[in-house]
Amino acid sequence: MARERARGRGLELGLYVITTAQTAAGGGHLDVVRAALAGGADAVQLRDKEAGGGELYRVALEALKLMRKGGGSPLFLVNDRVDVALAAGADGVHLGQEDLPASAARRILGEGAVLGVSAGSVEEARAAEEEGADYLGVGPIFPTPSKPDAGEPLGLEGLRAIRRVVNIPLVAIGGINEENLEEVFEAGADGVAVISAVASAPDLEEAVRRLRRAVDSFRS
Repeated sequence: MARERARGRGLELGLYVITTAQTAAGGGHLDVVRAALAGGADAVQLRDKEAGGGELYRVALEALKLMRKGGGSPLFLVNDRVDVALAAGADGVHLGQEDLPASAARRILGEGAVLGVSAGSVEEARAAEEEGADYLGVGPIFPTPSKPDAGEPLGLEGLRAIRRVVNIPLVAIGGINEENLEEVFEAGADGVAVISAVASAPDLEEAVRRLRRAVDSFRS
């Protein structure tokens, strides 16, 4: 599924849904993928810090089957695991600060892969762009129950500061919901990544649809 790379150009990341192994309604990764497809997400990231490589690979393959069957075309990325992304044929990978640098991941995945990197400061953002990241996951913007160890929130001013120093797309993450979407986009985000806003909802698909409408209204 690798796509032509253009250092972030042409990437549509307005609504970026991140999966979780356990939703409030008792579902898991594939339920989030189905909801993301039905609700119109632009990108889906498979994220599971506990699963082994084999299990994550199998889930990635099932997720890709759902995408092909559904006829949708959101980007599909794997969190952290370059090996799983490569083996499964994902569009790319999202890397944390402790993972391989983007330049090394690029050598493994090829020029067509989409590479995202988490950035929690201006320095990290600059370094990731220089390493060849296609987009940055910036946050946490607000306090978030999904990542209690994510550190002090950057706030909107932190997002603005990063926007001023990099040119690649910024996907804001951390405590983002329908109520604060507008101010996040106004602060310079090109997209928003959500975990709890979907996973904690009783109806996953409806949660994605509501976020989709909100994103479209604020970006129109």
